[in-house]
Amino acid sequence: MTEREDVKKLVERHWNGRAETFDDEAHHGIHGEDQHERWLSVLDRWTGEAPQRVLDVGCGTGVISLLLAGLGHDVTGVDVAPAMLEQARDKAHRAGLSVEFQRGDAEVLAVRDDAVDLVTARHLLWTLPDPETALREWQRVAGPGGRILLIEGFWDHPEPWDEYEEVHGDLPLYDGRPPGELREVLEKAGLRDVEHEPLDDPVLWGREPRHEYYAIAGTVPR
Repeated sequence: MTEREDVKKLVERHWNGRAETFDDEAHHGIHGEDQHERWLSVLDRWTGEAPQRVLDVGCGTGVISLLLAGLGHDVTGVDVAPAMLEQARDKAHRAGLSVEFQRGDAEVLAVRDDAVDLVTARHLLWTLPDPETALREWQRVAGPGGRILLIEGFWDHPEPWDEYEEVHGDLPLYDGRPPGELREVLEKAGLRDVEHEPLDDPVLWGREPRHEYYAIAGTVPR
């Protein structure tokens, strides 16, 4: 096993271990109608008219996947952690929403070229050992004219925790980045018309946000 594969295994273990209780925290899951409606409003504004074919990468427990499906999009969620996917499938079933969830690597997707109109990811880039490769891969599956939409943040934690104590030095975007810096990363990766919006409404997070959160999106060049 290569060093990069070792890092990915530790990241997978971390998120498998958090799957059962991940949604319990207000800034992770959806708790209440106000929070649900506020997220729908944000995503509707950024995704545009439904239905679109959406790939939600690093979908976790399916929070964004289910919101997008609720807006009428055709959604597939991909995540490396099987325990997260179990939670996502259960939530989709209980909500009566049709979302396909698959296990997969965000940097090497088993998805054909030009398969979707939109790739989404929430709080994912900081967990990846090769975010540049991931961004190229997401552009491949979105194809020319497709869009990449990220819900991102800048956490700036004082110390890494759990498995991240061992691997944070191998993650180029660990702890996230301010929007201006991530914009440069996206543009360097080839995206065009990159724009961002702060997500500082406490309703979105179920509390006053303790970090800098934002939506950022760009278009795959034709």
